Amino acid sequence: MKYRLMRPGEESEVFNLVFRTFTEFIAPHYSRAGVLEFLKYIRPGSLLGRLQKEHFVLLAIAQRKMIGIIEVRGNSHISLLFVDKQFQKRGIARELLRRTLRICVKEKPDLSKMTVNASPNSVKIYKHLGFRQENLEQTKKGIRFTPMALKL
Repeated sequence: MKYRLMRPGEESEVFNLVFRTFTEFIAPHYSRAGVLEFLKYIRPGSLLGRLQKEHFVLLAIAQRKMIGIIEVRGNSHISLLFVDKQFQKRGIARELLRRTLRICVKEKPDLSKMTVNASPNSVKIYKHLGFRQENLEQTKKGIRFTPMALKL
C-alpha cells in the first residue's frame, strides 16, 4: 500500500472512486438536490480548482489502483474521505487520517482539532476514528451532515 499526494491529471480517477462510493452508500440518504450539489462539488474541474485554494488530497494506492482518498481544506477540515467498497474495513481510512493529521500539524503547528461534516451513514465511522459530534444533523443545499471534530 502506498500513500501520496494527488497530482494534477488524477482528478478524473478521484472523481470515479468518489462517485462510485457516494452513489452506493450516501446518495440514497440525500434528496435529489443534495445528490446534484454533491456531484457538482466532486467534478474533476471543481476538485482541481480547490487544490489551488488551500486544499490537498492524499491518496491510498494498492497495485497501481486508487483505492482511497481524503481531501482536506485549510489543514483543518476533511472535505472528502472515501475508500473503495472492496477495500473498506481494512484500516485504510484510519491510515489516510493518520497521515493527513501529520501533514496538517506540520503545516499548522497550533492545530487543535480536525473537523468534518459527516454524512448520515459515516457518523459511526468517524466516531470509531475518534471524532465527536459537535452539533445535531443539518441540511444545506440538500446535503445532510453532522458536524464532528477530532480534538488533537
